[in-house]
Amino acid sequence: MLEVRGIQKHFGDQHILKGIDLSIEKGDVTVILGPSGSGKTTLLRCLNFLENADCGEMTMDGRKIDLGRASAKDKAFVKDRTAFVFQNYNLYNNKTALENVTEGLILGRHMHKDEAIKTARVALDKVGLSDRENYYPSQLSGGQQQRVGIARAIARNPEIILFDEPTSALDPELIEEVLSVMRKVANEGTTMVVVTHEMSFAENVATKVVFMDQGVIVEEDTPQVIFTHPKEERTFSFLKNIIHDTDYVI
Repeated sequence: MLEVRGIQKHFGDQHILKGIDLSIEKGDVTVILGPSGSGKTTLLRCLNFLENADCGEMTMDGRKIDLGRASAKDKAFVKDRTAFVFQNYNLYNNKTALENVTEGLILGRHMHKDEAIKTARVALDKVGLSDRENYYPSQLSGGQQQRVGIARAIARNPEIILFDEPTSALDPELIEEVLSVMRKVANEGTTMVVVTHEMSFAENVATKVVFMDQGVIVEEDTPQVIFTHPKEERTFSFLKNIIHDTDYVI
């Protein structure tokens, strides 16, 4: 479905991505782990042109794109097939939950308003917010706002949903409600790429875990391998610092 090869990205003198290769198959739930500053979010943003990579190649649905020379049509092709869930929600404060979901459908997908409203209501129901469609972001909890963001992504019916640390801005008691919705979306067979520090989600929901550090992919494998028998010392030391469960070999 999606393959990238040799992604490089600089911000000034900082070399953020140092030649990333990654393949995503249909139905995959790929979780990207790594310390702060490892390039996780930059990689995710490069996958749908929120950031422009310096160089590299992307193949999506058989279409090859030179990331250093991507045309407006190339970018539109990818953006039409992906959706992005931001860590800070990125909702319009002056629009209701329903309007936040319909906005992109009407303006971006040129959907008729009545159809957009119907589609948005289905998406809001999936995330458990049917009774909050007329609420503004200021009237919603952080968890509810993030669920609106997920509904907005679902409503676009994308081939891949990209999640950028979707629970990092939430109070601890609100994290589970968002993870529960994400599990539901994953169980429906949605292809997902998730940057997160939620180890339980990575272990129990992911089909593949990717560990990044200093702009490179150090290791990738199934959750069972990564969490019990990581091959690389850097992966081992990262997980050892954040996991204290005796069920893990590490």
